[in-house]
Amino acid sequence: MTVLVAYDGSAPAQKAVKRAFDTYPDEEIVLLRVVEVGDSLTKASLNAVQEMLGDRRERTAEDLRTEIADLVTADTVDFQAETATGNPAKEVVEYAEEHDIDHIIVGSHGRKGVSRVLLGSVAEQIVRRAPVTVTVVR
Repeated sequence: MTVLVAYDGSAPAQKAVKRAFDTYPDEEIVLLRVVEVGDSLTKASLNAVQEMLGDRRERTAEDLRTEIADLVTADTVDFQAETATGNPAKEVVEYAEEHDIDHIIVGSHGRKGVSRVLLGSVAEQIVRRAPVTVTVVR
């Protein structure tokens, strides 16, 4: 079984990582961090930014391994760190579709009411669109 954990560095995402490590210590765990890109980029500006994003993705992957090392409680938990660029919810779902992912774990910021409606919820979008079971950790 392969478990995908959406990781953005937040406290809820850290709880999601801990849940994955505690619940699935013998399974393949993939941590995916998405470098978010604004929707208002034009094609010309996107070309100029692509090189910068490549560097940022590399730094993000290195930072992810360092951050996660602090969360690992068991020496035997093995995980793979991946990065993507784009809309977080879309990239998590696409990664799950394109790879052999059996389960997704995502943290929730717990927004309610108008805040959730206006800002949207990455966790909610993942739950609605994912091709596999999703666990939301609060």
